[in-house]
Amino acid sequence: MKLRWLFALTALFWMSCGSSEGDGEVKITPTQDPILESDTLFQDVEEKDQRVELPAPDYDTTAWAEILEVTDGIHIDLRYATENNFTEKVLYDCPRCFLRPEVAEALRLAQMDLKEKGLGLKVFDCYRPQFVQEKMWEIIPDPNYVANPKSGSMHSRGLAVDVTLTDSLGNELDMGTDFDYFGVEAHSDYLELPTPVLDNRQLLRETMENYGLIGIRTEWWHFSMRGLSYPLDSMRWDCP
Repeated sequence: MKLRWLFALTALFWMSCGSSEGDGEVKITPTQDPILESDTLFQDVEEKDQRVELPAPDYDTTAWAEILEVTDGIHIDLRYATENNFTEKVLYDCPRCFLRPEVAEALRLAQMDLKEKGLGLKVFDCYRPQFVQEKMWEIIPDPNYVANPKSGSMHSRGLAVDVTLTDSLGNELDMGTDFDYFGVEAHSDYLELPTPVLDNRQLLRETMENYGLIGIRTEWWHFSMRGLSYPLDSMRWDCP
């Protein structure tokens, strides 16, 4: 008897669930997992937040490439766009880092290499217009530290970059001297320095030279790409 009542109640329950929409009942059809659908929604929002829309280039992309901190992960501290440099004058209207495409690609590869070690690069100077080089020569006409504008700087050809090492947070590693320090302590062959400093300099030099960016004796921060031919240039970049 109890089994009959149980079957009857079960049948009534399923009949009520099968009522048509016209009877005012809400019919729920489990077609999707609401938790998965919610997860997908949040994932789409996160992906949109991570996408960065960059403006169209305002320069000749066949001749130049711009290093952007937001896309390349390279920290940018262009000293000549501030008074924090050996001239104590602002020489660039705004801090934008341009290089010849081949040099820019080598720099990005070096950055990727260092990133795997938990390190990175910070850029102090990139392409330097010829008229800025002339101003520097007027202040310090010493070919050991400033290229004579008549022969020209590799910076003014877009073939040189000044860099240092950073940790994963962008903090500069100890390189023994500051950028643009004019003295023997900044020379790459000066060895009277603590071991960690010498190790940092060696790592920077080896990494850059692995990608064709060759250092010089008098400045641990300066690297240029040889074997390329570009003229001296006075291209001026726009500022926001």
